[in-house]
Amino acid sequence: MTARLAGSRLLGAALTMDFAGGSNKADHLCVLVHGLWGNPNHMNNIAKTLRAQHSPDDLYLLLAKRNSGSFTYDGIELGGERVCAEIIEELKTIENNGGKIRKLSVVGYSLGGLVSRYAVGLLYAKGILDSVECMNFTTFASPHLGVRTPLKGWHNHIWNVLGARTLSMSGSQLFTIDKFRDTGRPLLSVMADPQSIFMLGLQKFRRHTLYSNIVNDRSAVYYTTCIEKTDPYKDIDRIKVNFLKDQEGVLLDAAHPFSPRPKVPAPITISSLTEMGVRWLRGIPFMVTVSVLVPIGVVAYLINSVFQTIRSTKRIKLHEGGLAGIDIREYRVPILIKEFREEVEHVYEALNNSQHQEYLADEDEDEETGMNAEDRSTMARERRMSIPTQPTLALAPCQFEMIRSLNSLKWRKYPVWIQNDRHTHAAVIVRFEKKTFNEGWVILRHYAGEEFLL
Repeated sequence: MTARLAGSRLLGAALTMDFAGGSNKADHLCVLVHGLWGNPNHMNNIAKTLRAQHSPDDLYLLLAKRNSGSFTYDGIELGGERVCAEIIEELKTIENNGGKIRKLSVVGYSLGGLVSRYAVGLLYAKGILDSVECMNFTTFASPHLGVRTPLKGWHNHIWNVLGARTLSMSGSQLFTIDKFRDTGRPLLSVMADPQSIFMLGLQKFRRHTLYSNIVNDRSAVYYTTCIEKTDPYKDIDRIKVNFLKDQEGVLLDAAHPFSPRPKVPAPITISSLTEMGVRWLRGIPFMVTVSVLVPIGVVAYLINSVFQTIRSTKRIKLHEGGLAGIDIREYRVPILIKEFREEVEHVYEALNNSQHQEYLADEDEDEETGMNAEDRSTMARERRMSIPTQPTLALAPCQFEMIRSLNSLKWRKYPVWIQNDRHTHAAVIVRFEKKTFNEGWVILRHYAGEEFLL
């Protein structure tokens, strides 16, 4: 196992580009954390864009590598401990080489955003955040509320049960069916508790930024990546999307992301019927592919899930026993202050994307969401405005609590509309070089040039 761990770290190191690292003059460390089934190579283009803006004398880049590949099955807690250890080791290495880090930024992609939030909590508990100025905490397409499907129907119940049990410990935590330690609560709920080390750690950062796909993110949908209880983009033809100026029709204006589109029934013409027919015919190859390949993929996905869960369970046991290179006693600190692989990914996305969002009835909203007087007043104002009130998603009570707590951080939220590729979860960070991912470069340049505080 130790040899496999070392091999994974060497592979991760080999995948990173030469724009990682920095000189002894750099006093700002930026840590980039990849997502589920990922590796450091997935973060290359974020690092590349940051490096284009900031020289090695100004910014030191660390692409975290110890959670590569199937190691991301091992859970947010274990992943966070690995990243925390990696950051501490990097700080020591830089200091031993004559440098001194005075500023810290953290960037997380997908699951890496949750792993980063856990690592930040550990850094806070260990006092490390007191020795640096916390600058930027940023996530790209990160499921802050988990990936549980907003549900009322039986088919969504089935997906939530199945999905939660095919990703080992990470699955249980992402679908919020776990009970973290002795809290009796899901880990994501604990991480959003205002009195937890995780929230106290996040509060120390000067800027909190997130980028969220509004459509076609089959891994992490809008409501969870943008920390919202509504999804106004579910039927995008009913609204007019407002883009930020000079952002090439990709980034939405966060202050006024959309406006209502007048309900004018389109006349039925020969050309419109022809267009509908063409769209239907174009969809036939896709439907045939899905009907043939998805059943095969599901079987392979489930078999792989069993295999990876067994391997993950063994790694977790080694980690808990202190036999995986990390002394866990250094990281099992009091959590609450008041108490002191790509084919597999595609199959998961296809299954997750087949679910439908369900909504609360109007009379259920106050009870389910725990809406207070201020929320009700805001809702009343929205009803009087020209933009109609969006229906509240049928989230779990703990997810509504997460929304209220996490949004206290005053995130700078950037909804993004990627239209040239349906794999927007990968395109949002240009996870690999692909022509149809080019819209992702608009997002990365905006982050490095407009959002990132040096």
